[in-house]
Amino acid sequence: MTRCYFTDRDLGKQFGEILKAGGLTVERHSDHFGHDTPDDVWLAEVGRRGWIALTHDKRIRYKPNERNAVMRHGVGLLVIVGTAPFADLARAFLATLPSVEHFLDRHAPPFIAKVYRPSPSEAGRRGATPGRVELWYPR
Repeated sequence: MTRCYFTDRDLGKQFGEILKAGGLTVERHSDHFGHDTPDDVWLAEVGRRGWIALTHDKRIRYKPNERNAVMRHGVGLLVIVGTAPFADLARAFLATLPSVEHFLDRHAPPFIAKVYRPSPSEAGRRGATPGRVELWYPR
């Protein structure tokens, strides 16, 4: 099954381009929506299309209208966790892709999950060390 990943506007353009270069099917926010499109609007469309949404907005779980849109529209939402340049976060996501795919095979939307990159000490020991994926909502 080929999945399509949708990158939210807060991940910028480079994040999606790195994922595409890594062989993933990617749709970017800017290719489908205006910059000021409310999150609950694009979440509805992402859910309708069956895309996996990627965001860097860790507060989305605490915004009732956005959390409810995830659940109501059957969205699989992955929150990219970390304070690093988006290019580094994208490369960490690709390194973690086997874990991401395994998580997606076991969890049907709707959900919100966090994708963590490896710690700096883990990443320093080996090149492309994978991070981890954890279900965040619902528990």
